[in-house]
Amino acid sequence: MILIADCGSTKTDWVLLDNGAVVARMKTQGLNPTQQNTEDIFEILSNELNKEITGASPEAIHFYGAGCAYESANRRMYDALSMIFDTKNIYINSDLLAAARALCGHEEGIACILGTGSNSCLFDGKNIVSNTPPLGFILGDEGSGAHLGRQLVSDCLKKQLSQELCSNFLEQYKLDLATILESVYHTPMPNRFLAGFTPFLADNRKKAEIHNLLIRCFTEFFKRNIMTYRHSWLPIHIVGGIGITFSEEIKETAESLGLSIGKIMASPMNGLIEYHK
Repeated sequence: MILIADCGSTKTDWVLLDNGAVVARMKTQGLNPTQQNTEDIFEILSNELNKEITGASPEAIHFYGAGCAYESANRRMYDALSMIFDTKNIYINSDLLAAARALCGHEEGIACILGTGSNSCLFDGKNIVSNTPPLGFILGDEGSGAHLGRQLVSDCLKKQLSQELCSNFLEQYKLDLATILESVYHTPMPNRFLAGFTPFLADNRKKAEIHNLLIRCFTEFFKRNIMTYRHSWLPIHIVGGIGITFSEEIKETAESLGLSIGKIMASPMNGLIEYHK
């Protein structure tokens, strides 16, 4: 019996496998060991995991999460899980490794996360062998929801888009310059604020100026992240909401750069289930 967890900032998906078959699924709130201590994590898991999960006796637990990339943070997550489950086989890994295993399986490839943020890696079928640091939405995160939203806001305020389009955008979200600046520079999670504008981009994607904005952003993602691996012959696989929403524009951009897109998934969980079978 194996327990798999795919953890993001807002939610965690849990799947219990018995001889490769799914016997239980559930969701809890998101966890981040870089922001929460062992006691906080333990309390959340104790309150939110159902008895079908906690009453099981998994031989191994594979926990993948945002923030699970440093030894001290991983230890906090390990300790919290070991307080609930009676097994020593607890493996704490990053969300990027989750993406690589889900997308590439046991094959060589390039795995990408395109959601609120972005990330990527070169995977050899067993391990991540190279990673271009994403650097967050201020210094990087090209191709992410935050990057797309940031570009949209900037282009509107700097009059790079038509007056009609800008007016529609500002009116739809009840925005003005003061509100935007306050939200970006003086409130928590400005990346989520900016990523919240991707529905407007999706609704207007057929307009030339929005199409060009999307192509420009995805070109930056490929040039500044993927092409640095110098493995242009490998398929590029993507997981995340931005990848699903803008798959057409992503494929168009990749083709123009001589790159090949492979799988695109909304979530890594189904791929992780196959991997751990």
